[in-house]
Amino acid sequence: MNAEIISVGTELLLGEIVDSNAAFVARELAARGVTLQRKATVGDNLERVSGMIREALTRADLVILGGGLGPTDDDLTRESIAAVAGETPAEDPALLAWLSELFTSRGRVMAPINRKQTWLIPSAQPLPNPLGTAPGWFVTLPPGHAFAGKLIAALPGPPREMHRMFREELLPRLNLPEWAFWAVTLHTAGIGESDVATRLGKLTRVANPSVATYARRSGTDVRVAASAATSGEAEQLAAPVLTQVRGVLGKYIWAEEKPGDPPATLARAVAALLGGRSLGVVEAGSGGSLAVQFAGEAALRGAVMSDDHATLLTLGLTPMTLGEAGLGSEVAALELARGARERFGTDVGLSVSAVTQGEAAGQVAVAIVGEALERSAQVNWPGDAGQVRERAATTALNLAFRALGEWTQQEPGQPGQGGA
Repeated sequence: MNAEIISVGTELLLGEIVDSNAAFVARELAARGVTLQRKATVGDNLERVSGMIREALTRADLVILGGGLGPTDDDLTRESIAAVAGETPAEDPALLAWLSELFTSRGRVMAPINRKQTWLIPSAQPLPNPLGTAPGWFVTLPPGHAFAGKLIAALPGPPREMHRMFREELLPRLNLPEWAFWAVTLHTAGIGESDVATRLGKLTRVANPSVATYARRSGTDVRVAASAATSGEAEQLAAPVLTQVRGVLGKYIWAEEKPGDPPATLARAVAALLGGRSLGVVEAGSGGSLAVQFAGEAALRGAVMSDDHATLLTLGLTPMTLGEAGLGSEVAALELARGARERFGTDVGLSVSAVTQGEAAGQVAVAIVGEALERSAQVNWPGDAGQVRERAATTALNLAFRALGEWTQQEPGQPGQGGA
C-alpha cells in the first residue's frame, strides 16, 4: 500500500504549531510495511485542500488527513473530502445523539455549530473519538469514481485524539497484511554526509533493505532498514547489508541505535572510550556547551568555562600564545587541555578555544591531552555566536572520539600522535 499524509491548518503553515502528527503517522505506517510517498501541509482553504487530496489520490492508495475537523467555518476537511467524493454531507442521527449526550454528560449545552461535527457522506464511516468532540472519517471512494476503491481517512488534530484514533479505529479498518519493520541507526563522527554516501555507493540505491544517510549536529547517521513478514525475517534480510555498512564506515561509527533504545549521545560514547579514566574540561568562548554534554557522566571530574583572558591565563594559556597565535589556535587549545588535566588532576584533559566575536569570529580550536596523547584540530565555522558554540562542542567530541579510539588500541607505552 502507498500512502500520503496531508496536514491541514493555517497555524501549521505559519509555524505556530509544530506538526508532530505527521511524524507519528509516518512511523506507524513504516512499521506496518506501508510506503509513505509524500507529506504535505496546507492551510484552511477548501479549494487547496480538495485539490491536494485529488493530487495525492493520483499516486496513493491511502490519503490520511490530520486536522480541520473542528466545528468552525475554517475547519474544512469534511467539506474538502465531500467535494472530492462528489457527495453531500449531512448530519448523522447516531453521531448527533452521541455528541449531544457527550455535552450533556459534561454539564454543557451543545452550540449549534457543533452539529457540523456529526456530518457524514454516504462513502464515509465514522471513526469514534472517545477523547474529543470530533469523530473521524474513513472513506472508501465508490464504484464509478475516478479513484474508485481508494481510501481517505480524516483524523482530528489534537495529538492525543489522533494517536488513539489512528491505532484503535483506523488501523483495524485498513486490513493490512502481517508485516514488520526493522531498523538500526549507525551514528558516525568525523566524516561528512557526502563522504559517507560516496563510501556506501550502490548500497544507498537498494529498496529493501534500504540504506539512508542523515546529517545531524553530532555527525552523519546511517539507517539500515528492512521490511518483512516478521521482525526476525526483516532483521535477517538487513543483516548482510548492515555488515557491509559496518565494514565501510568502521572507525567512524560511535554508536548503533534501534527504535526504542535510549537516545545515544556522542559524549556517552566518549565516556565509554575513557574506560574508567577521569576527564577534565576547560572551555574558552563556548559557554559550557561542551561540559553540559557530559552531564551525568561519572568520567567528568570538573569543568571550567570562561571568556576572560586573565582567568584563562590561570588555566594554562600563556601570554605569548594569546598574543601571537590567538585564542582560536591549536596551540591555545593544547595549553588549555593540559591545564584542564592539571587543574582537576585527571587522566585526560579536553578543551575548546573559540572566538565568537570580532574579525576572527568562528575560529575554533579543540584539543585532547593524556598520557602519551596529544591531539588538536582547528576549524572555522561561519554563523552567529550560538552556532559557533554548538559546533565547537561537536568538534571537540568528534576529536575526542577519534583520538581516544586510536589511543585505546595502541600498545602500552606507544606514543600518541600529534596533529588533527
